[in-house]
Formats: sequence, C-alpha cells, structure tokens
Amino acid sequence: MKAVRVTKYGGPEVMEYKDIDIPSPGEHDALVKIAASGINYIDTYQRSGLYQIPIPATLGLEAAGTVEATGSNVTKFKTGDRVAYTSVPGAYAEYAVVPEKKLISLPEGVSFNEGAAAMLQGCTAHYLCKSTYKVKKGDRCLVHATAGGVGLLLTQMIKNCGGFVIGTVSTEDKAVLAREAGADEVILYSEQDFKTEVQRITGGEGVNVVYDSVGKATFEKSVDCLSRLGHMVLYGNASGQVTEFNPASLGQKGSLFLTRPTLFDYTADRESLEWRTSDVFNWIAAGNLKLRLEHFYSLSAVQTAHRDLEGRKTTGKVILTP
Repeated sequence: MKAVRVTKYGGPEVMEYKDIDIPSPGEHDALVKIAASGINYIDTYQRSGLYQIPIPATLGLEAAGTVEATGSNVTKFKTGDRVAYTSVPGAYAEYAVVPEKKLISLPEGVSFNEGAAAMLQGCTAHYLCKSTYKVKKGDRCLVHATAGGVGLLLTQMIKNCGGFVIGTVSTEDKAVLAREAGADEVILYSEQDFKTEVQRITGGEGVNVVYDSVGKATFEKSVDCLSRLGHMVLYGNASGQVTEFNPASLGQKGSLFLTRPTLFDYTADRESLEWRTSDVFNWIAAGNLKLRLEHFYSLSAVQTAHRDLEGRKTTGKVILTP
C-alpha cells in the first residue's frame, strides 16, 4: 500500500510517499481502508519534531473509511462498516489498523470527507466550549484563527450556546468566512491591534474566555484581553510554543485561569468519545454545524498540502485522499 512516512524531523520535504506492507489487525483491532484523511496542525508539529514521536512513522491522526477486516475479539464492527476515528497514528495511508475502542460508526448522511473533517477538529471544538470552558448565554469569547478548521466549527458551537464571538483573522476574505460562521465581531490582526479592539468592543470589560491556537505570537496580549476570573485556553501553537510565562501574573491580572488542554484527555474514555462525536455528527446531519471543505490533496501531494497549511493558504478543513 502507499503511505506517507517520515524517517527524520524537518520541513515538508522529509515526508516520503512510498510503498509499505498492509498492516495486520490485532485481536482488538480493525483494518480500515481509508477513503479520506484529515490534515491538522499537530501533524506539522510531529513532522518538524516540535512534538517528538518515534520515527520512522506514518503521519496522520484522523480518517474515515470502510472496515476491511477485524480481529478475533472485535464485536462492535464488521467488514463493510463505514467508520471514522481520531487520535490513532498512521492515517496518511491507504490502510490503517485502528483499535476497536477508537472507532466510531459513520452515520448515514455523513460522507467520508465529512467524517474525516469532523473527528479531530469537531471534537476539539466540542470539548473547548462544552468542557474546558463551558460557554453560557452572554459569554464574550475571543477566538483566534477564526477561519481555520477548528475556528469555524468553534464559532458555530459558541453561537449555538448563546455566546458572543470576537474572531481574529489575517485577511478580509477570511473575515467573510468568520462572519458567515456567526462571528459577531471580526478583527483583522494584520491591520489592527486585537487587544485594543477587544477592549473597544467590550467597553473595557474584556472577554470571559480566549481560545488561542496560535501560541507565542498572541499569548501575552490574549491574557490581557480577559475579564476578571477569565479563562485563557491555549490549545495550539501555530506560531511557536509559549516558553516564558510568570504564573503570578494571573493573580495580578484578575485571578485568571490558564489551561493547555488536549483532545486525547477529553476523549480518553469511550463515553466521552461517543458523546462528542454523536453531538458533532448529529449537528452536521441536521444542518446545524456546517463544515468548510474546499482543500483536497492526493496522498502523493502531501508536501504541498503541508506547505499550504503552514503558509496560511487554506481555510476550513484540509483533506487527503488516497
């Protein structure tokens, strides 16, 4: 089968599209024939070595497809079932072995592309506004990278919870997408100081929560945007990791909360995984959550896909097709 392998850390050029053996499922696993794989920023972190993973490795952490074979102790799935999954390495390939406990049935009316697009980013948006900081009616929320895959989904979910969304984007085209997703106010951070704008928009009160996937470039000003007892939710580091911070400043600035959540912990048990995916897929099927799917790359074009993602040339979800 074809797969994307890395044997050393580095830029997009270290990814190799090559032939490897089709893996065999263990007794609690299923072999999935992949129809669509999702690309996420965490893939670029693992490729570059920012997040260290054992190498050589096949990249990719989410996909959707069809069960090709099952292990002897698999009971919930059978050959031919449509499934999706996340948080299992090896999705940049034609086939992947996935533990049964990580598989989710793909409902009728949800395509493979939608399944691949919704698992990691949809569940991330879900835990951010339903668990990490449970958004309530009237809450003021600052969402960075609003036109990105998580940003567009998170904005819609916050609005469905009754929150007020202030989004940041780099271009007017992306601002249009943010507004279409429901953002109440949009700041072009390339032209405006987002801290100054947040204070203006909120009348100096600040926001109840900041959802920040950018990291180093936005962190300090994001903290300054919070109201008393506000929550700083740092869930990514697209601009680099935050390496220097004095926790004592949280007290000085209003007894603030700081957390660095990960999807793994918020879907660690089967009940949480099923709750989040059920909500996300039901919202998609009902038309209450709209996915933006416009960037598709073949598996062999994965280097271009990573360059476009890191170069901020994409919006919404980026999909690989074997």
